[in-house]
Amino acid sequence: MDFRTYRDKFKEILDSIDPQEVGELLDLLARAREEGRWVFIVGNGGSAANASHACEDLIKGTLSDFENQKRLKIMSLTDNTPAILAWANDEGYDRVFVEQLKTFASPGDLLIAISGSGNSPNVLAAVEWAEEKGLTTVGFTGFDGGKLKRLARHTVHVPIRDMGAAEAAHDVVFHYLVAALHERFASENRVKSDV
Repeated sequence: MDFRTYRDKFKEILDSIDPQEVGELLDLLARAREEGRWVFIVGNGGSAANASHACEDLIKGTLSDFENQKRLKIMSLTDNTPAILAWANDEGYDRVFVEQLKTFASPGDLLIAISGSGNSPNVLAAVEWAEEKGLTTVGFTGFDGGKLKRLARHTVHVPIRDMGAAEAAHDVVFHYLVAALHERFASENRVKSDV
């Protein structure tokens, strides 16, 4: 396949994402910031890279005023390597995210769980625990959504049977969220400064 064909295919993939799902997540992130809630992101492999990337962008990219603007509190649980290795080595890889949530999370916080297949055991364990403890959960999925699509309260689903394309589409959604939140938060800042 040449690049033009891949590009056209990717446009179709983006068109298959439900804008309402993305809009709901945008509102959830804005509400978490307003209420001072923590946002946690988890994922494996390419989804772990997306979790780290999204976390960095949402921390900094949503700011227009570094000194006075209220900040989004967000943490990628994929980046605490010592904790991940300790839990994986001693208790099993399925617990690397849920045990961190037990340390950091509180009811009302937001968990964004990324799994292209929707069936990553450590991601599912984190979402199950989060649902039991009163967190709001969002599943980013590909393929048919797997168990994650049914388990998470909210979803951003990319209905494509191609892991790379699903991960790339997730990344596009995260970049949209950063841009949209930057605009929303900057507008709120302007209104407050005019009062």
